[in-house]
Amino acid sequence: MSDLFEDYAVAAARTGAYDEMFDPDQVARPTYRQLEGALASLDLADVSSRADSMARTFLDRGVTFDYAGEERPFPLDIVPRVISAGEWNVLERGVAQRVRALEAFLNDVYGKMSVASDGVVPRRIITSSKHFHRQVHGFEPAGGVRVHISGIDVVRDGAGTFRVLEDNVRVPSGVSYVLENRRAMAKGLPEAFSQQRIRPVEEYPRRLLSALRRTAPAGVDEPTVVVLTPGVFNSAYFEHTLLAGLMGVELVEGRDLICRGNRVYMRTTAGEQRVDVIYKRIDDDFLDPLQFRSDSMLGCPGLVNAARAGGVTIANAVGNGVADDKLVYSYVPDLIRYYLGEEPMIANVDTFRLEEHEAREEVLDRLDELVVKPVDGSGGKGLVIGPDASGEELETLRRRLIEDPRGWIAQPVLQLSTVPTLSGDKFGPRHVDLRPFAVNDGDDVWVLPGGLTRVALKEGSLIVNSSQGGGSKDTWVLAQSRNVPIEAEPRHSISIRERTSVWPVESSWRDRQAEQQQ
Repeated sequence: MSDLFEDYAVAAARTGAYDEMFDPDQVARPTYRQLEGALASLDLADVSSRADSMARTFLDRGVTFDYAGEERPFPLDIVPRVISAGEWNVLERGVAQRVRALEAFLNDVYGKMSVASDGVVPRRIITSSKHFHRQVHGFEPAGGVRVHISGIDVVRDGAGTFRVLEDNVRVPSGVSYVLENRRAMAKGLPEAFSQQRIRPVEEYPRRLLSALRRTAPAGVDEPTVVVLTPGVFNSAYFEHTLLAGLMGVELVEGRDLICRGNRVYMRTTAGEQRVDVIYKRIDDDFLDPLQFRSDSMLGCPGLVNAARAGGVTIANAVGNGVADDKLVYSYVPDLIRYYLGEEPMIANVDTFRLEEHEAREEVLDRLDELVVKPVDGSGGKGLVIGPDASGEELETLRRRLIEDPRGWIAQPVLQLSTVPTLSGDKFGPRHVDLRPFAVNDGDDVWVLPGGLTRVALKEGSLIVNSSQGGGSKDTWVLAQSRNVPIEAEPRHSISIRERTSVWPVESSWRDRQAEQQQ
């Protein structure tokens, strides 16, 4: 084993978490043995120079994020996360199952609300959600799909079992880092690619474009798709530009759009052009000043009415945020049973609903043992980890929970699984989560092989969000059979500039897949 792992066993034992690469005897698990062999041939100088090169590449390409008001290259660790074909098969089916259930739930709550009348979820929980929008009640989206794109966050518990941590079906973000991480790792650790059959991630833009086109309004043969961005100051603007470029569609801002006669048009140098599908990367509150915030300059007046009339498809649908509510999350296993008649393939993390008196009393007694989260929080904001909080912080939290029990949930402190991560002059165990991305075209839910692995770069930290100082890892899903497309070796990689012009062309994609198979 490389000297870079010299103190790894001691550090891993200190975390008390499930380590994905090594068993308790510090023997590499079967999934990681090929990777361990590749890392064993490297010394500190090799690893450091490669890591620095990847960081410079990200900075040059604009793969950055906003941290404390400063633009930084998105931290990518040189050690990838590896998932076996068998494990991925369960994750893939479990994520698709969850998306289907949430799709059915959203159709129901903006329609008959049978889930409430049948006593599965209390009506007050649905209607009191910050993101339940009465403006779209009774609204049936053109194309029949509400959850086009989703990001389902999963973690491993102490036994190594995957559990769902939260759902993101409003404006899920992060897939650009998945694509860029793979590109960077092909240069940073090329020897590992030739030793394993790794499933590719390049197919995502084509799948996304296909799903958006298939859910266009009825009667449109050649739909025009656009990506709607808040603008250059948005922290995910890089992702907006990347996806628009890879799909070969226009990137627009609200000021570029016009609504007239329940149709949407974009201004171009050749005049107005009708828009059929809008992939929105704007929160609902800023989408349409006639329906939501009247002071918004980011959206376009009339979009909601155009969508209600069937003149345009908005992806993801307006009002999806009610399914992101963390209190609603606690009911998703019941929703799967109710709508699909199936048992959940991936369990939730145990959750206390503070709306319930007994649960609230237990949480108040155990505040210093639990993780408490606001139900509408994102990016780790507002989260309180009891064991790490001061007495003053816990007292402040206690008052807030008593004042607004609907606004919070509580969960046990999960020691998220760890993966080796470069820290200084050696590898150390760092906690990780995983966000698989799914694309729904109305007939099928396709899950991107891998997803975004986020890593807490500080030893012992459980906060993996980039906005809180976290980083990422490339996620490798191993192919089970030779019929599954695999990642091409680095020397065959195609630049982003080259891919941009060919993604929408079906024959070009097939040609490239054939080259990868060879």
